[in-house]
Amino acid sequence: MKRLGRMIPGVIVTSSLLLPAGHAAGQSQEAGAPLELKYLGAAGWEITDGNVIVLIDPYVSRLKYGGGGHPDDDRPDFARDDIARSDTDLIDSIVSRADFILVHHGHFDHLGDVPYIAAKTGAKVIGTETTITILRAYGIPEEQLYAVGGGEDYRFDGFSVRVVPSIHSALGEKHYFDSRRYDRDSELEAPLRIDQFIEGGSLMFVARFDRHEVLTMGSMNFVERELEGLRPDILLAGINGSRLGLYNYDERLLTVTGNPPIIIPTHWDNFRLPYGFSQEANVARNLVPFVETVATISPGSRVISPTHLETIVIP
Repeated sequence: MKRLGRMIPGVIVTSSLLLPAGHAAGQSQEAGAPLELKYLGAAGWEITDGNVIVLIDPYVSRLKYGGGGHPDDDRPDFARDDIARSDTDLIDSIVSRADFILVHHGHFDHLGDVPYIAAKTGAKVIGTETTITILRAYGIPEEQLYAVGGGEDYRFDGFSVRVVPSIHSALGEKHYFDSRRYDRDSELEAPLRIDQFIEGGSLMFVARFDRHEVLTMGSMNFVERELEGLRPDILLAGINGSRLGLYNYDERLLTVTGNPPIIIPTHWDNFRLPYGFSQEANVARNLVPFVETVATISPGSRVISPTHLETIVIP
């Protein structure tokens, strides 16, 4: 099997499991369909085994809001109390269909584009009661909505998912805490403001496909006891800078999940920049140190560093 090197400024990640899409498509049926993962930026992914298409936190509009962005980015600035907008043309160019949407929590960089995508695709959406309440405000039909609290383990046709209770990243030098929740009694009128997309509790998911089990993360934090006994072969590991305020984050995460054979960093980029803008600062600050740490604490794991909108194919 050909070994491929994936080069990013300051880091080279090598994996015998990363193959061009054409090569994987030519494999025999006996080998089973490959799993394809496309990085949408932030904590967003499109994952398919050729049978079902699952979207994870599919946020692609990448609004320039809250003081983020780049001085050379001439898009309009949005304040947190502005009405939330989705770039529907961009979404249509990236997302054509979906069967399931898994939402880790209700912040805009996770849920902001889901109302449009859910209406467009008819996908089933699994998320917290806050997430589901927001989607109801946007008119998403009840038959598409599955409110969960953590601990559920649901089987669907060709796909199953375990819902794992979690906690949000320790933002603001560990001062972040938001206990707000929405429910059926909450009076929400769409379109919502950006700051109305509240966290509403956080989740992780074990997404089970034909031949692969993917543990997803939407934050740089986790509840260690909730991950005990899980042995995913693919970990989407949240690695943004807020993890550095936690005790032995990288080592505890990899140890409790059994040192997964494939680790793919997620939520490491500046999601306020449009696709195509340099992410060199975030690569140096987040990706490079994480890859080096994994090489030390879990040398049997392979890290695949994703590129926006490129597909990773795992046989």
